Amino acid sequence: MTTDTPLTLPDGRPVPLMTGDELPMLQSWLAFHRATLALKCAGLDDAQVRLAPVEPSSLTLLGLVQHVTEVERNWFQRVFAGLDVPPVYGEETGYVLDPERGLDEALAVWRHEVARNDELCAGRSPDDIGRMVDAPFTGLEVSLRWVLIHMIEEYARHNGHADLLRERIDGVTGA
Repeated sequence: MTTDTPLTLPDGRPVPLMTGDELPMLQSWLAFHRATLALKCAGLDDAQVRLAPVEPSSLTLLGLVQHVTEVERNWFQRVFAGLDVPPVYGEETGYVLDPERGLDEALAVWRHEVARNDELCAGRSPDDIGRMVDAPFTGLEVSLRWVLIHMIEEYARHNGHADLLRERIDGVTGA
């Protein structure tokens, strides 16, 4: 059985492609993991996403959203597209929580970065090349394929963290 209609899980996340060309398949896995992080934050208030319930870590769901926003910008815009863009949240690390920044704002900024990055990849080949921008690998070539695989790995790892954080906050598990 095949389908031209994208499949979604009952929770609304897109099912990654199971057949097809490499680039759409990689992009579908990245979309799945992006949606998983958003799902882990769904239904929580600003106080809950600021909780660091796994001692001694200061890791929070809000910090994870900010972190992947920085990672998105770095790998797609700076490395792959060669754009000279500053960090999203300035010189601070993405994990630092600003008392004025809530979840809605952080998710909006993240979604903006995701949309921009998807635009930069549209019509490109997995073999297209960017260049590393940070030491010790400054100037080394890196393919879009590598960037996508790295981003899938980045989200998958942090979604594991998000699973633990969410379970500790309100007992929600799965996904």
